[in-house]
Amino acid sequence: MEKPPSLGDQETRRKAREQAARLKKLQEQEKQQKVEFRKRMEKEVSDFIQDSGQIKKKFQPMNKIERSILHDVVEVAGLTSFSFGEDDECRYVMIFKKEFAPSDEELDSYRRGEEWDPQKAEEKRRLKELAQQQEEEAAQQGPVVVSPASDYKDKYSHLIGKGAAKDAAHMLQANKTYGCGEATVGLGGAGKRR
Repeated sequence: MEKPPSLGDQETRRKAREQAARLKKLQEQEKQQKVEFRKRMEKEVSDFIQDSGQIKKKFQPMNKIERSILHDVVEVAGLTSFSFGEDDECRYVMIFKKEFAPSDEELDSYRRGEEWDPQKAEEKRRLKELAQQQEEEAAQQGPVVVSPASDYKDKYSHLIGKGAAKDAAHMLQANKTYGCGEATVGLGGAGKRR
């Protein structure tokens, strides 16, 4: 036969029930906040679509869950969205209308934390085309022959002497035992090396 529960066990159960109730209430509040946030984002995206003067919109920094909700709303609306920013608390979302989707250069500029300037981008593009055109012209002219300013023998003549290059000339002779070997010529009659 079991003994009746003690007063401490009842107190522990009561605290556990209270904690479970608080947790459930917090979860319901978070769920309600997400629903409200989604409705607010749907309205902002709808207003953005209706405004023919806007081609992009930048949102305030938001947490990961909010960004995820916004990306989902934007995808359902048929728009394009990207997240930018380094730290999680600084990341923000920009949305674009499909017909005005950003170029790779524009996206790179936003990723670096810079504002997009179409005139600067056009100037960079022209400079890049000019450099490419110059490279093509140089390639058509033929290979560039590079000749050193000095000969290595002149540079190291104080170490090896003037006639050392001729003295160190080698010629290959067949070695009957091992196939092919070296014979040195002009080193004071040293003869064959094996």
